[in-house]
Amino acid sequence: MVGRILGLDPGSRITGFGVIDFVNGKAIYVASGSIQASAEDLVLRLKTIFDGVTEIVRTYAPAEVAIEQIFVYRNVDSALKLGHARGAALCAVLASGLTVSEYMPSRVKQAVVGKGNATKEQVQYMVRLLLHLPTAPGTDASDALAVALCHAHTLAMPER
Repeated sequence: MVGRILGLDPGSRITGFGVIDFVNGKAIYVASGSIQASAEDLVLRLKTIFDGVTEIVRTYAPAEVAIEQIFVYRNVDSALKLGHARGAALCAVLASGLTVSEYMPSRVKQAVVGKGNATKEQVQYMVRLLLHLPTAPGTDASDALAVALCHAHTLAMPER
């Protein structure tokens, strides 16, 4: 038994979250959505992310938290902003006394879709299937749910 898992997909404008219960090897959807940080000032966006994650932790009381790691693709400036957003989310989680597990995007995709280079649409489809949802959540929420599912599957695997 693992319990409640909060998955986070940080972004400087939109941070996705997904909450699942993982009990006896079964993932059950609880909630998902996104924190919209629309302010132009980066510092205000970071406060919105911090406050949003703090409220999600308070509302859903997760036992475990998992977050997607960042990678630099082409735009270093975007990666730096993403790093700040990730830091705000991490600070909110750590201020709540929880620990965090981190996963590379390719590992999350591998765990949920079966291939590390899956598209966002493939992740959405598999999240909908795995959690028995009538429709797929938005891409940010789906990505966050995928992070939570990846963490659940990682914890459920016997040590090698």
